[in-house]
Amino acid sequence: MAEITVYVELARRNARVMIENVRLQKILHEVLVLGILVVGILAARSTLADHYYVPSGSMEYTLLAGDRVFVDKRAFGLRFPFTHFELMAGDAVQRGDIVIFNSPRDGVRLIKRIVAIGGDEVVIQDGHLAINGVWLTSPLDSEVEFIGDKRVQLNLADGGGPTYSQSLADGMVLAIGDHRGNSADGRIFGPISEHEIYGRAVAVYYRRGHGFDWLRL
Repeated sequence: MAEITVYVELARRNARVMIENVRLQKILHEVLVLGILVVGILAARSTLADHYYVPSGSMEYTLLAGDRVFVDKRAFGLRFPFTHFELMAGDAVQRGDIVIFNSPRDGVRLIKRIVAIGGDEVVIQDGHLAINGVWLTSPLDSEVEFIGDKRVQLNLADGGGPTYSQSLADGMVLAIGDHRGNSADGRIFGPISEHEIYGRAVAVYYRRGHGFDWLRL
């Protein structure tokens, strides 16, 4: 009788161990699946698309502080996740594009407008832009410029910011804010390589006071 009791107790212990092992395997499987999902999401944000929160008014009036912007990271080339290694070429960076990049001065991620590309002679005076000797200001409104195929409403309420003049080397671009007197941009830290651009801002999908929307940029 005593031996039967011992066998029963051993069987119960073995059953409990098996149950715990099954539970542990399920937990490990769920953790693995969750980990793969998280890595996949991060990889997609690194390579395909992401969003950007506009922290200031440096891009007024195109972008307002608090805007949330959809960013296409495939626009200028498909990159291997978490790197700058380009897997596939994309569109060329164009004047007028609004882009995301890290400031070469302090590493802070910025959103600015490309106003000049490699080979351009650029002059900025009193907040107004000239490319290759041609001033881009509208003849009808001194606070409107035509940059590439974009009609840009400037904010000059705080003046035009620093004067700037430079010839851009091939592969370099100049990115500045539409709020010319309130933007720490390429006029301060200079041109950036087009390979440092993470993506093109496509649309504002959320704006304070308006809620969710889709305002093309």
